[in-house]
Amino acid sequence: MTISKNNFKNPFKNTLKNNFKSSAICLAAITSLASTAGLASPLQEDSEQENGEQWVTETMINARANMFNPDLNFLTFQQLDKMFATRRVAASSTPWPLESELIEIDDNFSFEGNDVSLEEYLENTKTNALLVIKDGKIAYEQYRNGFSDDSQHAVFSASKSILATLVGVAVEEGKIESLDDKVTKYLPELEGTGYSDVRVIDVLRMRSGVAWEEVYEFGGDTQLTEVHDNALVASNYRWCDYAIASSKPEYEPGERFNYATLDTSVLGCVLASVLDTTVAEYMSEKIWQPAGMEADGFWIMDSGDEFYGAGFNATLRDLGRFGLMMLNMGEANGTQVIPASWVTEATVSDPGYEHISEGASIGYQYQWWTFPDTDAYTAMGIYNQYIYIDPDNQTVVVKLSHTPDAAGWDDDNFAFFDKLSELVSQ
Repeated sequence: MTISKNNFKNPFKNTLKNNFKSSAICLAAITSLASTAGLASPLQEDSEQENGEQWVTETMINARANMFNPDLNFLTFQQLDKMFATRRVAASSTPWPLESELIEIDDNFSFEGNDVSLEEYLENTKTNALLVIKDGKIAYEQYRNGFSDDSQHAVFSASKSILATLVGVAVEEGKIESLDDKVTKYLPELEGTGYSDVRVIDVLRMRSGVAWEEVYEFGGDTQLTEVHDNALVASNYRWCDYAIASSKPEYEPGERFNYATLDTSVLGCVLASVLDTTVAEYMSEKIWQPAGMEADGFWIMDSGDEFYGAGFNATLRDLGRFGLMMLNMGEANGTQVIPASWVTEATVSDPGYEHISEGASIGYQYQWWTFPDTDAYTAMGIYNQYIYIDPDNQTVVVKLSHTPDAAGWDDDNFAFFDKLSELVSQ
């Protein structure tokens, strides 16, 4: 595929910037999308890009441009299948049963330096749903803001951890021969780009060395916004097309950590290149069905393929099951779904990788965030989406949110998860 760099313009740029500031436009677009569907309609089939024209109308482009509007993102994050072409991840015919052993939580939690009740904490941190699993049983579960047990919610960059787990399956099957392989072995179209000398393990660790700024100013002029607006909003090209046409080296591969959704997108394209099916179908076959997931999940599309970097959506309990599978070293409902060795390799920091930078309080392994001095790790997405796993206390916490800003409150939430794990373990 030959792509001209001149294609990397956004004809909707001014419209997107202006519309992002308009709650009225966003409300009209989202209301028209949601009115016929309801809040909790399960995904029945793929909404493929072949039906392309319905996804590039002015209404749909405006809706996608405004999906992060802080007055309405409590709703849009539950409704992305009405706003994007999608690919379904089919559920299991024999779901993994989750028993409940519920407890009351009446302790206070710290939020911005103040002690607040659990309900105040959930409201202050704009929580749509919270699930706590202890020793394989549901200890606490709450749905809020119209979200329900059969609704699918966006997890944004927590998708990166899920994508990396699929990569682990492909490595085990020999489809990806070695993490030390260059990505160009699988994607030769990246020769001569910023990814020319980058290995698979480098993109897994977010250490490609490619020039990239992960700045969340939707409706603005950042590098990430340029690709977001073209790939996800206007459906002009794929994230991997941008890597082919415009990526440039900045540092030596492996030299330093730089969080980059572009790296995960390339990782997803590496995975897709070795499959004889779609990534969504591979995920259903290798993880979602053998793990006994109860409901369909789905990936939103970035102009033709799954949005590998941040596009997965699922129900609260199935995200809990995914976390429980990781906690159980890849075993789900009595079935070894992913190799135990991969769970360790992906979630335990290698020596020298315990911190993303000097003085940082967090590390990064294979698309999972790690915590020095503990065995806990987390999948994490913008607007405070988390799948937090604490092997020491045998707990999983899933928190789905709709914060006003893309980043923030991580430290409060990490302390919250740690305290929840301790409380349910008493």
